Amino acid sequence: MQSVNYKTVDTLVLNTLRPPTLGWYILFGIILLCLAVGVSCWTYQILNGIGSSAKSNPVNWGVYITTFVFWVGIAHSGTLISAVLYLFRAKFRMPIYRIAEAMTVFAVITAGLFPIIHLGRPWTFYWLLPYPNQMALWPNFRSPLLWDVFAVTTYLTISSVFFYVGLLPDIATARDQAQSKFRKLLYSIASLGWRGDAEKWKHYASAYLLFAAFATPLVVSVHSVVSWDFAVSVIPGWHATIFPPYFVAGAIFSGVAMVLTLIIPLRAVYKLHPLIRAEHFDAMSKLTLVTSCIVGFAYVTEFYTAWWSKNPFERFQFWFRPTGDLALGFWIMFVCNVVLPQLLWIKKLRTHIGFLFVLSIFINIGMWFERYNIILQSLYRDYLPSAWGHYNFSWVELGILLGSFGWFGMWMMLFIKFFPSVAITEIKEILPVPKRHEDDSH
Repeated sequence: MQSVNYKTVDTLVLNTLRPPTLGWYILFGIILLCLAVGVSCWTYQILNGIGSSAKSNPVNWGVYITTFVFWVGIAHSGTLISAVLYLFRAKFRMPIYRIAEAMTVFAVITAGLFPIIHLGRPWTFYWLLPYPNQMALWPNFRSPLLWDVFAVTTYLTISSVFFYVGLLPDIATARDQAQSKFRKLLYSIASLGWRGDAEKWKHYASAYLLFAAFATPLVVSVHSVVSWDFAVSVIPGWHATIFPPYFVAGAIFSGVAMVLTLIIPLRAVYKLHPLIRAEHFDAMSKLTLVTSCIVGFAYVTEFYTAWWSKNPFERFQFWFRPTGDLALGFWIMFVCNVVLPQLLWIKKLRTHIGFLFVLSIFINIGMWFERYNIILQSLYRDYLPSAWGHYNFSWVELGILLGSFGWFGMWMMLFIKFFPSVAITEIKEILPVPKRHEDDSH
């Protein structure tokens, strides 16, 4: 960072806000096309009924709930990188946490759609909300499905406020250097009158620390609540006390991989190499390796527990996963989440940008299949052979899955183009204080 000064940081980050290029429009068009596919498939399902999906007894939770858990997991690393590592004063988070925070907010928005899609009749989603009504019907507060509603909405609220508070000084920087009237007006409104005087910085630091402290317990609580959707049941393969830490570690693992997937192209396209450096990728790689080992340990623990319990239903379930009809999904999960990340023990690969980008995509695929294995396999083969069924993917489900990536990608593309995607203020905090003749603008 010694070769970078305050003015260079402003220039590099604000260059990302320049008018879109042809390449940006092409990529944005592809993302909108994916979103249009998802919207079309959902419309088809609404018009023709939930039978358009592959859901059927006994597999009533299919691709939709799998994808819901996947996106909630993706959202977790944003809070880890921005809040937890902030409290521990980990400097490697500074160039990458803004993208992680944006990813958190947009991933939670995406995840929240899937329980509504899963209902089949999305206009009845408000039945989950605890409000007085003429029929005196109240949600079942003992159900973990209702706990999800409170956990996810709380997580979205705190994460959004934390995200916006962190943006304020950088929006003001963009406002002061904006050229077009539209951007000047946008940033003037969004910056809430920020002028950077000592009093504002004092309140800003206190508020940011407070929200970081609020957000930190959510890293553990939200995905623990999601895991209880499964753990409080009696289905073989679900009824496990290891699920809360297992789900939290898996969420951080998949989220860090998604941060790498996003930050590597951003760094390459906008020439942010002086800000996002090799040591940052090395630290992220180590975090990926640690969480991969925890996830691998959880996989082994599940099999060991099933064998040691001598419960015939648990034993059958965990024998069925790697050898049964859906074994391909299990081995994709195992290779992508456990085997491939072990290559990060090699120091050169921890900073090899091409390798990290490819690995992050494989991890994202593997983590989706992890939720696929947990949900589908346990429902596919329950206690009684007479209740066993089959599950075949529907083109409607796959179209909506594709549309979710389009929805997420649309918000990320718009954010990167309209707001600073790298934290200007915090990077300046770790730079040497400039001498007046070196940087008169500051």
